[in-house]
Amino acid sequence: MIQKIKKQITSSLIMVRPRHFNFNLETAKNNHFQKEEKILSDEKILRKAIKEFDNLVDKLLKNKINVTVIDDREDVKTTDSVFPNNWISFHQNGLVFIYPMFSENRRKEKRLDILEKLNEDYEIKKVIDFSSYEDKSVFLEGTGSMILDRQHKICYASISERTNKIALKDFCEKASYEPIIFKSYQKVDGNKKLIYHTNVMMCVAEEYVLICLDSVHSKDEKKNIITSIHKTKKEIIEISEKQCSSFAGNMLQVSNINNDKFLVMSNSAHDSLQEKQKIRLLKYNKIIHSNLTLIEKLGGGSARCMIAENFLQKK
Repeated sequence: MIQKIKKQITSSLIMVRPRHFNFNLETAKNNHFQKEEKILSDEKILRKAIKEFDNLVDKLLKNKINVTVIDDREDVKTTDSVFPNNWISFHQNGLVFIYPMFSENRRKEKRLDILEKLNEDYEIKKVIDFSSYEDKSVFLEGTGSMILDRQHKICYASISERTNKIALKDFCEKASYEPIIFKSYQKVDGNKKLIYHTNVMMCVAEEYVLICLDSVHSKDEKKNIITSIHKTKKEIIEISEKQCSSFAGNMLQVSNINNDKFLVMSNSAHDSLQEKQKIRLLKYNKIIHSNLTLIEKLGGGSARCMIAENFLQKK
C-alpha cells in the first residue's frame, strides 16, 4: 500500500458565517484578549462582524483557496460560532475529533449537520467525541488548545483552563501524536495570567514555526520546545509579547489549488510585524491579511481561530 505523505497544510477550509456574533461574558473569564464594545449597538456589531468575515473569505477565494462557508443557524444563539476550530478538527486518516468546550454557551456550536454535509464528498472513517469530558470540567478546545505539527505528529499545547492534560493525552494517544506540554503567560493589568489558547502564541507551518518564546517562563519547557522544533528542521521565527497581543501568533499557513502557499493573518497582526520578520515569512509563502478589528476585540480570537482546516480525503 502506498503511504500517503503527511500534509501540514491544506487548501480546503471550513468557515462559519456569524449570525449572532457579540461579546461573550462566559469566555471572557479567561480569554484576556477580549474587550467589551460600549458604543456600537448589537445590530451594528453583527453587521460589522459579517463584513469582516466576508472580506476575509473574499480574499481567500481570490487567491484560489477552497472555502466552504457554512451559515450559522438562526434558531440557536451562538456568539462565537465564527471560531469553529475550537470544537472540531479533521484529519488526513479520516478521523474527526469533537472537543470539550469550557464555556457552556459555546457547546451549542457543535453541529452534526456539518459532518453530514462533509460526508457527502469526503471520507469520514471515525468520529471521536470528547464532549463527555465537559461533565468533569475537563476541557480541550481543538486547534485553539493544540498546535499540530501534522508532518511529524507532534502536538504543542500550552496548559490553561481551556487545555487540560487529561484530555490532551487522550487526544495524543488516539491520534498518535507526541505531546509537548508547557505553560505560557501574558501580562494583564500588571499580573501574570495563563494564555488561554496555544494558537495565540504559536503557529506551525511547513518550513517554520512562528512563536512567542518570551511567554514561556520555564527554562526547561522553553528548551524542550526549541529542541523539538530543531529536530523537525523548521526555522524558528520569534515574535514578542507585544506582537502576540496584536494576534501575531494567531496565523495559519494554507495552500491553494495550485499548491501556492499563503500565511493568513489579520491587519493588526501584519501591522505589528517588523520588516525583517515579514522578509523571513515571505521566503516561504505569500501573506494574506484582512481587517478583523471587531472580531478580535469582542471575540478575543483572530484569523487562525476562524478557520477549521479540512484534511479529509475526497471520496
